[in-house]
Amino acid sequence: MPDNAPRAIASALLHWYDRNARDLPWRARPGANAPDPYRVWLSEVMLQQTQVASVIPYFDKFTTRWPSVAALAAAEDADLMAAWAGLGYYARARNLLACAREVARRGGFPDSESGLRELPGVGGYTAAAIAAIAFGRRAVVVDANVERVVARLFAVEEALPGARARIYARTDSITPDLRSGDFAQAMMDLGSGTCTARSPRCLLCPLREDCAGFAGGAPERFPVKAAKPAKPRRHGTMFWLEREGQVLLVRRPDKGLLGGMRALPTGPWADSPPGLAGAPAPAEWHMLDAQVGHGFTHFNLDVGLAAATIPSHAGAAVAGEWWPIADLESAGLPTVFAKAARTFRRRLCAD
Repeated sequence: MPDNAPRAIASALLHWYDRNARDLPWRARPGANAPDPYRVWLSEVMLQQTQVASVIPYFDKFTTRWPSVAALAAAEDADLMAAWAGLGYYARARNLLACAREVARRGGFPDSESGLRELPGVGGYTAAAIAAIAFGRRAVVVDANVERVVARLFAVEEALPGARARIYARTDSITPDLRSGDFAQAMMDLGSGTCTARSPRCLLCPLREDCAGFAGGAPERFPVKAAKPAKPRRHGTMFWLEREGQVLLVRRPDKGLLGGMRALPTGPWADSPPGLAGAPAPAEWHMLDAQVGHGFTHFNLDVGLAAATIPSHAGAAVAGEWWPIADLESAGLPTVFAKAARTFRRRLCAD
């Protein structure tokens, strides 16, 4: 690549971004003053492993209810976890609250990449993104979209994840000193809408003339990915315990998967179906002729469904909270439990 190529790449991309930037609620317009660090941070946390279209309604809901980092820091844990329900990766929500409280204690966000990395739940990528986008610092921002663009631009043959250091260095080589926040967002937009994982739209790409992947005739084969091992499969049972129009919900332990969230009671998640092990109360349980499946990051889960009804007076001895079935959507159940609840209601009403 010629010595002046990095400058030409940045210039071409920023020119393209000035005309094609996505209009997103957490962004400033290209070339405008930096946006509110709170909105940048909140969006970056929500966008981790989550699509933009899914994030926008949550972002709008959060910023309406908690319009500043101080307001979010004062939120009740249960309220925030319920508001987060459905976004997945719930450790993000716990870290979000811890970070908001630390930022409020400090009186504001640090304006450097190193300072941002000291905050709870803020890793290298998020710190770089906030530093560049919210504070105008030169920072090298590499998310999955940027990773794909750079791997194709330089035809990086090494497979992921081992190629990440090389891709970071290549991204560093083309990141400009000025407008690095706009440059980062331009790379994200390019990867999201043009340099897509499948069927990249190379003829519309402002970097086509400098792209080694395009020149080689097969840009879609980058980034090279190592074969993934098959996910293990686990089994569990969820319990629907009903009394007089209410269903029993429990709070999951703060530590661990889906920590702190309201949920239907569940027995152990094991290598084989556990049946009625871990039922929340003695009752005449019956297994429904239905299952719910859900994929987590590291394993797939198959869930059996067991239901029972108890008289009103028996509920006082059962640990948990009784929630009106008609208002179950407001409980903020995580996706797998919400999916199970819909199946329970559909099957039990049919019976």
